[in-house]
Amino acid sequence: MRILVLNGPNLDLLGKREPGVYGEATLAEIMARVVKRGKELGVAVDAFQSNEEGVLVTAIGRASGTYDGIVFNPAAYTHTSVALRDALTACRIPCVEVHLSNVLAREDFRHKSLTGPVCIGQVAGFGPMSYLLALEGLVDRLQSPVAAPRKGTRKKRARR
Repeated sequence: MRILVLNGPNLDLLGKREPGVYGEATLAEIMARVVKRGKELGVAVDAFQSNEEGVLVTAIGRASGTYDGIVFNPAAYTHTSVALRDALTACRIPCVEVHLSNVLAREDFRHKSLTGPVCIGQVAGFGPMSYLLALEGLVDRLQSPVAAPRKGTRKKRARR
């Protein structure tokens, strides 16, 4: 099983950017923990970050046929990107949206997720642990023989 972990804008600044909100861990440190946990679960994890919306859309589109699931922190694009929502819908790969902070406890404009409704779940507010929880939930769902298909999918994907 292969999982793609996608990270959106400004997450490359973790460790320096608002440590009171996002913590002091860098993205590289968080991704190393996710890759390690993936190995423990018997899952290959690839991580990618971009500040550019179109690059993220392309990465999602190219994930079909290569990845079984996506863990995605769209960051600020969560609240603005119809393009990312459409890409997630089109790729038909189960996705879990993840956020380091509790977006519902922050500014009002962060309370609406455009990408969340096309994901199988969301994890937010647990700092770096959010990624690990998202990975474990996604792997569990993918391994479940009675996993519900994602909204908009015709049938459960065949196992590889």
